[in-house]
Amino acid sequence: MADRGEEHRGEADRGDGERFLDALPGGPAMLRGRAMPSLFEALDTQSEGTVAVDRDARVVWINAKYARMLGIADPALAIGREVEDIIPHSQMRQVVATGQPILLDLMLFGTQRLVVSRFPLTDDAGTVIGAVGFVLYDSLHRLKPLLAELSRLEAELAATKRRLDEGRQPRYTLQSYVGDSPVCLEVKRKARLAARSDAPILLLGETGTGKELIAQAIHGLSARSGRPFVGVNVAAIPETLLEAEFFGAVPGAYTGLDRRGREGRFKTADGGTLFLDEIGDMPLGLQAKLLRALQEQEIEPLGSDRPVKIDVRVIAATNVDLENRIRDGRFRSDLFYRLNVLPIRLPALADMGGGLEAIAESILQEIAARTGLPLRGLTPDAVEALGRHRWPGNVRELRNVLERACLLTDNRRLTAEDLAEALPNLGGSAAPPALAVPSAPAARAAEPAATVPGYDEAFDAFERALLGRALAASGGKATEAARSLGISRAAFYKKLARLGLRAGG
Repeated sequence: MADRGEEHRGEADRGDGERFLDALPGGPAMLRGRAMPSLFEALDTQSEGTVAVDRDARVVWINAKYARMLGIADPALAIGREVEDIIPHSQMRQVVATGQPILLDLMLFGTQRLVVSRFPLTDDAGTVIGAVGFVLYDSLHRLKPLLAELSRLEAELAATKRRLDEGRQPRYTLQSYVGDSPVCLEVKRKARLAARSDAPILLLGETGTGKELIAQAIHGLSARSGRPFVGVNVAAIPETLLEAEFFGAVPGAYTGLDRRGREGRFKTADGGTLFLDEIGDMPLGLQAKLLRALQEQEIEPLGSDRPVKIDVRVIAATNVDLENRIRDGRFRSDLFYRLNVLPIRLPALADMGGGLEAIAESILQEIAARTGLPLRGLTPDAVEALGRHRWPGNVRELRNVLERACLLTDNRRLTAEDLAEALPNLGGSAAPPALAVPSAPAARAAEPAATVPGYDEAFDAFERALLGRALAASGGKATEAARSLGISRAAFYKKLARLGLRAGG
């Protein structure tokens, strides 16, 4: 009785499928033997085309329907040819190589999209000996719901990519760098030259002098203008995240909650320009990897041992003296020489000559466009007050003062009083005129008795005084001043630009 009960329970545990197979004459093997040819015949009959290839991806069979679709009059003409010769976008070779099926795929053939399935063929030992492919539909109307969802996802992806690309396009051009003094024109000239090559650029200047503006302008003028411009402030990123932020990380490189990989700024900027602001604050360990990226044009993501090729133009910027940092052991000399291929020094606002008024007016136009406030102008006494201030924060400080003044007054033309309300000590630390040169006794009295100027410093002071006297004698006319000194007008302007001076006419 117990044996019969166990037998009954065992029978109950067996599935209907197993009992069905056991009931068939010949069992499962017979069913498989009948089902496989039937399945192949059904697919061949119902599909729009069938093709089979050998282990070398050469066509061994193709039905007449598929041959006609491919423009082949006789199927025998396709036998022995590589499958890509007759089906350009075929993935049959991949199926043979991997042994993995591609159950559903869209294959482009001319202007048509074909829905296809591909399966590996194996021998009794399980070795891949070829592959077979079926064109399920040559018209996609039966897959409208699936394709509609696919189209929606593709449109969302394209829109997201477009927004990202727009965000990585430069906002500034060289016309955004306002100023027509010799020193400003020299900056623009060098920027145009820099745009012609892919050599690294080092932008030097105090904070707020427009280094990122010039970097974006160079990118916009270069052959890379249609590719991303990616800016990153080195000092703003925690040191522990810098390597992954710049070079990326493979999935699993992090031990925290977020185990996903990340692309890295170099990869994001691939084909375009990477702007590294405040490069002087980069840790020494990371400087070595940056040097390799510049020299080899390849990076190694965090957690990977495989280098990744990149195509990136690097523009670096700093407001510190990198040569001093090299002497202090805080910056690599080899990286400095690699970055310093084409240095461009941006002048401080106080050294830009008579272009302050034009810069202020440009900023007022920008404020009006951004805030919706009325467009303001400047009275002559306001311009004079602006010229007396040293502007240690440069253009950034000037923008702050002008915007504050616009908010504090209803005057359509800002006065000196309006500016003084926005910046109480405006004009309190007067700057000497650009061409004013102290007399030698006065200069000696202003210096400590033991101080001896360096040769370059003393020569600059002499040349500044000489140019100033020549301009004063010619009424500010550069051509006459240059003639009186026996040098060309172009050489005279270059000297003015180097010394931060400006001719009056």
